[in-house]
Amino acid sequence: MKKVAKIFILLCAMSFAVSKTYAQVSLSISVGTPPPEMPVYVQPPCPVDGYMWQPGYWAYDDADGYYWVPGVWVAAPQPGYLWTPAYWGYDGGHYGFHAGYWGLHVGFYGGINYGFGYGGYGYGGGRWDGGHFRYNTAVVSVNTTVIHNTYIDNTVVRNTYVNNHTSFNGPGGVSARPRPEEQSAMREQHIQPTSEQLNHQQLASKDRNQFASVNSGHPTAAAMNKVGGRPFDAQGHVATSSTLGHFNANRNPAGGGNRPANNGNRPANNPNQGKPANTGAFKPQPQVQQHNQPQRTQPNRSGQQPHPHNNPRQQPPPHEKKG
Repeated sequence: MKKVAKIFILLCAMSFAVSKTYAQVSLSISVGTPPPEMPVYVQPPCPVDGYMWQPGYWAYDDADGYYWVPGVWVAAPQPGYLWTPAYWGYDGGHYGFHAGYWGLHVGFYGGINYGFGYGGYGYGGGRWDGGHFRYNTAVVSVNTTVIHNTYIDNTVVRNTYVNNHTSFNGPGGVSARPRPEEQSAMREQHIQPTSEQLNHQQLASKDRNQFASVNSGHPTAAAMNKVGGRPFDAQGHVATSSTLGHFNANRNPAGGGNRPANNGNRPANNPNQGKPANTGAFKPQPQVQQHNQPQRTQPNRSGQQPHPHNNPRQQPPPHEKKG
């Protein structure tokens, strides 16, 4: 009888572990209208060795609708882990938000082409080499005065550009389904977004300049070099009219500024509490600018070739920029 009881307890524990894993990739909010198109913007150089790129995305506030969370360089929770971006998917008449997560492999992110190595499938912006991350400068920008772990792999770049900035998966958007490798990655143990990442989204929700209802789909701060760092506009210039980051912390732009305090505490799209991340100063260097134009990527571990339909568009790297 005791043996049966032990088996039952073990099965319950396993069931809880599996539920916890899938909870991190389940829907956390459902909206009746689709998110705006993906803005095109310049990627600021990675400021610290080991930081990973989190693509910008549209989040949602119940009172004021969609707002843009700037793309940002963040610290990985531990070596070897990669970021699977959040995405919106259409299901049952509504658009559901799927929160991003950390894992040993990149999972399904709706086939959305975020650029900078995230071409809709896998990640081509770099790879872990032992306990160090190496950056593929064919698709990402780094501050080479402090980061030397780089390489160039142009095979992840498609030289055909298609003007498609779709930001959701489903009818009218990207048509993609999880591949076997992505399904396996989704079943692996995940780490929730860090407290730093959740704080980044919350800060974006407090700046009215980030809301589509105010900026018509063109956010004031399109990207940041790090959480709480410098905000940049779509052209890669410091966004002086943004209240995000320490750089503009004391500014109060006319017609913009922070939202009322009672809206600042609205829950983020990801209801889970993040785990603290290992946090790693940056002065912009003359750098080849990378844009979040669509690109073809390969999974960094499986070695399989990317499917062409998952990566419909790509602007060539700046040194091959078309007229």
